[in-house]
Amino acid sequence: MNYLQGLPHFLGYLIGALILLGAFMYCYSRITPHKEWTLIRQGNAAAATAYAGSILGFTLPLYSAMANSISFIDFLLWGVIAFGVQLATFFGLKVVLQNQGESLSTHINEGHMAYGILVGSICIAVGLLNAASMTW
Repeated sequence: MNYLQGLPHFLGYLIGALILLGAFMYCYSRITPHKEWTLIRQGNAAAATAYAGSILGFTLPLYSAMANSISFIDFLLWGVIAFGVQLATFFGLKVVLQNQGESLSTHINEGHMAYGILVGSICIAVGLLNAASMTW
């Protein structure tokens, strides 16, 4: 039964990661002025693309923290840092993409795919850089 001795660690990391992911998805959807879930239910592909990119952008450094941590607490701390970086990414994009009085959320609400793709892509790019920064 030696093959089961790592199961508690596996479950701990998996459950910890799922809790962090759920918390990120909840917080991200609460801080954005647009309502992702409502827009996604209405078929707004721009909202789905931007939200999916933010989720992947968070999951990439979370994976890196998991793979490189020296303990469960170390993993959680780096996961929280990844969480903060991804939220900061949204706020930075919100400022940079302000366009003649039209906000990023206005473009997402109106289903402008160019904005959804750009936001999602930048979130993934920042997530990759964040993940690479967590390898030591």
